[in-house]
Amino acid sequence: MDGSDIYKATRGLDVFNQSNRHEDGDEEALKWAVLEKLPTFDRLKKGLLYRSSGPPDEIFIDNLGLVDRKHLLDRLVKVAEEDNEKFVLKLRNRFDTVGIDLPTIEAFLNIFHLLPNRKKHITILEDLSGIIKPGRMTLLLGPPSSGKTTLLLALAGKLSKELAWSGRVSYNGHDMHEFVPQRTSAYISQNDLHIGEMTVRETLAFSARCQGVGSRYEMLAELLRREKDANIKPETDIDIYMKAAATEGQETSVVTDYVLKVLGLDICADTFVGDEMIRGISGGQRKRVTTGEMIVGPSKVLLMDEISTGLDTSTTFHIVNSLRQYIQIFEGTAVISLLQPAPETYNLFDDIILLSDAKIVYQGPRERVLEFFESMGFKCPERKGVADFLQEVTSKKDQEQYWIERNKPYRFITAKEFAEAYESFHEGRRMAEEISIPYDKNKSHPAALTTKTYGLSKKELLKACTSREFLLMKRNSFVYIFKLFQLLVTSFLTMTVFFRTKMHKRSVEDGGIYTGALFFGVVMMLFNGYSELSMAIAKLPVFYKQRDFLFYPSWAYTLPSWIIKIPITFVETFLWTLLTYYVIGFDSNVERFFKQYLLLLLVSQMAEGLFRFIAALGRNMIVASTFGAFALLILFALGGFVLSRDDIKSWWI
Repeated sequence: MDGSDIYKATRGLDVFNQSNRHEDGDEEALKWAVLEKLPTFDRLKKGLLYRSSGPPDEIFIDNLGLVDRKHLLDRLVKVAEEDNEKFVLKLRNRFDTVGIDLPTIEAFLNIFHLLPNRKKHITILEDLSGIIKPGRMTLLLGPPSSGKTTLLLALAGKLSKELAWSGRVSYNGHDMHEFVPQRTSAYISQNDLHIGEMTVRETLAFSARCQGVGSRYEMLAELLRREKDANIKPETDIDIYMKAAATEGQETSVVTDYVLKVLGLDICADTFVGDEMIRGISGGQRKRVTTGEMIVGPSKVLLMDEISTGLDTSTTFHIVNSLRQYIQIFEGTAVISLLQPAPETYNLFDDIILLSDAKIVYQGPRERVLEFFESMGFKCPERKGVADFLQEVTSKKDQEQYWIERNKPYRFITAKEFAEAYESFHEGRRMAEEISIPYDKNKSHPAALTTKTYGLSKKELLKACTSREFLLMKRNSFVYIFKLFQLLVTSFLTMTVFFRTKMHKRSVEDGGIYTGALFFGVVMMLFNGYSELSMAIAKLPVFYKQRDFLFYPSWAYTLPSWIIKIPITFVETFLWTLLTYYVIGFDSNVERFFKQYLLLLLVSQMAEGLFRFIAALGRNMIVASTFGAFALLILFALGGFVLSRDDIKSWWI
């Protein structure tokens, strides 16, 4: 075959491919025309999805599986570092095309005095005033114990009730009691609290499911209506993604997969998070899971506390850059606390808040911070990281090395003096002018502030907690298998010890043996419920964290953990009664058999409830074990065998 033949063959193949693409485009247009005729509610549930080859298929969004989600995200965000900004811009442009305003939040902070309690006057924060603007990344800097965490907690509405403080924190001019701050903002703690038996994907998916979709559904419904009126056809993949992101109650959503990819967790998505006893992901990956657990929700304000702990410089830069793209394009609000950010990470931020000795030393644009300190006589060396300089210039130990006015004698400048000088600095005066003008509440977007306490209905919250509890039961199946094995062994020993005891009508000795057998059965049921103590305590830190973040109410967590285990109690108690009742020689009447079964079943349920209560009361294993042993001793003493009822004093009864 000569060159001309190859050219003709190649040209023929290109024409064939173009023809195929043209046909696929025509088929897509026809399918889209059919979708456009559906009511808005039905259009929200359907979309066109491209698979490996051929024209797009019409699918229900609820049926979007793991493989389909993976292919979709690979087309949208092939490489997170390169494609994420383009993807977020496409999402924003779709709203801009039809003129939909996105909800934004401006946080106002005015704290006069914040103390640990009224007895011990240690000032944590004092005379703080400032505004956090939407669409800008704010870096919170300060030496250890300067009050960074407390400031973030104040912004998140999560200050401890034990603290005594005065002042005001508001979002868009609304005080904290006018909306639900825990769901409007996402506070990312520096403590990594997760259930070790769950995978990374399951942890983020549960968080996304509980937090709900916020205003995504209503915003998308309005978007579809406007696009239909304007005869605008969106990009197919973007349409599928946005519809999937707005679908409530999914066990695993496309947003979960997107966050996994952006945070670099897709490589360990199906690995256990792990803990001290279970081998899981690394410490840096666990820190990213903590971040992903909160940003996977619909919160519009991100308050992140020391998220770089345990992460290398490159990973920190990648995470902050991804957040920056989202915050700036979608006009979100973010305050991120970092201890020692690298120069390239520091340059990603728009504004700086510098805390020192409970005061704000500087708040304003990153470009003006060095100018302020130079006006005070301090200069950052050329090869010195600006973030390191800012944290050292207020320190009594390090401040002198940055003094540049050699013609004047150096003296230590306190944080209070810096704060007073900032008020007369041009950025400080501008900030004071902005603070003096109250925010017009009428400008606040209706979807900006969340007023619902929980992200899902009571039924959906119960379903979410039930499915997670069932998953954890499967992961901890060894515990239940071992309990069953222990029960069988103990049943065998009991059968041989009390084998066919004969009771004579006037035999006190045989009566004591039978009473002992009954008492031993009760004790066995009590000890069988003791395992609930350690399992409940292991999950308590995660429960308290998620409850405080309003993932779910306490009852939605408690009911599944009790109800799902009832069948196990039925089986365990039935096996014990079946194996021991007739072998020991109790009354052969089947009615008596079921009476004993029912009584032991109730004792078993009581024991499990008792030890769960003790776990919640003690909150750590040492205290709870002590209380648990004490409770067992009381039950033994007053159980009617060691002492009969007649021998127990009436005031004890």
